Amino acid sequence: MKKTRDRGIPDILQFKRMLRDKGLRATPQRLAVHEAMRVLGHASADEVAAFISAQGATPVSPASVYNILAMLSDLQIYDRRSGRGGKMVFDVRVGRHLHLYDTSNQIWQDLDDEELLNWMEAHFKGRRFRGYKIDGFEVQLLCHPTRRRGVEKKA
Repeated sequence: MKKTRDRGIPDILQFKRMLRDKGLRATPQRLAVHEAMRVLGHASADEVAAFISAQGATPVSPASVYNILAMLSDLQIYDRRSGRGGKMVFDVRVGRHLHLYDTSNQIWQDLDDEELLNWMEAHFKGRRFRGYKIDGFEVQLLCHPTRRRGVEKKA
């Protein structure tokens, strides 16, 4: 699995401080979940549980992984979004960014495009939609690979 860039992702010391600021202990299970999310970047609870299990260091049940991820999302330490088929996917990076979602391989990737984000903020600033006020936005661009991975394009 591809390691995410560290931009905007709390390291383990920052994560421990975030938990402490919320009145929570940095348990081995929470630390294992965060270490997995630092590597995975975007993952379901099942994917995080499988990653932790493969590492073999910290025993944690899939239900506990889901509860930890949901709690971290509720505390705005992580973000969550709904993937294809309604599968909940958690995002370790909560800062301003967009997403590419590879519909063929069901992979999320961060996309940094300040120009597009600034344009969208300016466009929606102060706009209202009958009975609603915009609080923010999430953008995911649906895409698919243009060629097979690992196969060179023939000249």
